[in-house]
Amino acid sequence: MRISKWVVATLFLAAVSSGAQAKALTQNQQSVCRWGSDIAAGAQASKLSGVSLYAARRKLQVRRFPRPWMRMSALGITEQTYNSTSRLKPAAVKQTYYEQCVRHELARR
Repeated sequence: MRISKWVVATLFLAAVSSGAQAKALTQNQQSVCRWGSDIAAGAQASKLSGVSLYAARRKLQVRRFPRPWMRMSALGITEQTYNSTSRLKPAAVKQTYYEQCVRHELARR
């Protein structure tokens, strides 16, 4: 019984700390992580629905992006998503990408 209380407490603290970490980022860093997670989720949805990588890349090539670096980043994220053997749902990919992006940004500090 004690072990399960420790596990629950650990998971709770991990969840609280990940929320606190996201707040430690600047508004710009948070928006970049959200943007990238949206791109990864869209790529995963396309992959799971049978859209080819070529078609997904073409779709991104004609899309307008507010910043010049976004097109190449979106293409890279999409390619990495397609190269992955993951069959996770797009929402899970979005969450995982965001969490990893936040960790990366905090590690850069």
